[in-house]
Amino acid sequence: MDKNIEFAVKPKVQIKGISDGLLIILGEGDWQELHDFLLDQIDQQVEFMRGARVALDVGNQVLKAADLGQLRSQLYDRDITLWAIISNSPTTDQTAQTLGMATRLTKVKSEMVEHPVSKEQTMGEQALLLHRTLRSGFSIHFPGHVVVIGDVNPGAEIVAGGNIIVWGRLKGMAHAGADGNKEAIVCALDLMPTQLRIADRISITPQDRKKALPEIVRLVDGEVVAEPWNPK
Repeated sequence: MDKNIEFAVKPKVQIKGISDGLLIILGEGDWQELHDFLLDQIDQQVEFMRGARVALDVGNQVLKAADLGQLRSQLYDRDITLWAIISNSPTTDQTAQTLGMATRLTKVKSEMVEHPVSKEQTMGEQALLLHRTLRSGFSIHFPGHVVVIGDVNPGAEIVAGGNIIVWGRLKGMAHAGADGNKEAIVCALDLMPTQLRIADRISITPQDRKKALPEIVRLVDGEVVAEPWNPK
């Protein structure tokens, strides 16, 4: 019960691929706590974030020049360009504009939502590699494949237009083929997700498994089917 309460109030970060780089969406909460949580998440995936152009959705936060200026400088030190702030607050909008940052995106939604991915595109070379563990509260949305070298903990989620491959334990939520690609697969060395989806089909893993087993999950005749995975 305590863990559930802790998760309910924990800040959440979502990262989505957009045409102009990355869109990072912050959950609700105290700004300083969100600020620190964001930098911690970035520091845990330095190679992925280095050189990125980032638009930050801060929701209802009312931020002053000192807040945004400090964050922009901290991201710049990490080789990340903060070029846009998306906000519901007129004050924050004005602050961002004063600092020379954009306050609107050409395409607010992620590419995965804006542009349905065909089978040929989804099965191509576009992939996101994360060499880290995804902890509770972390969310990845990507239009191509997602490969995680590490664990995906309960409370974390991956939504991919293509395949999801986890070289570790998958215990969070995984949605492969999110744009309707029924050829997508999910595989992991230990496959125990809280929820697993392929295209529009949903499966919940039975909780009575005896031991960890590398498995691959795909759609067979419209049903979610798991079978042994023997990476070669």
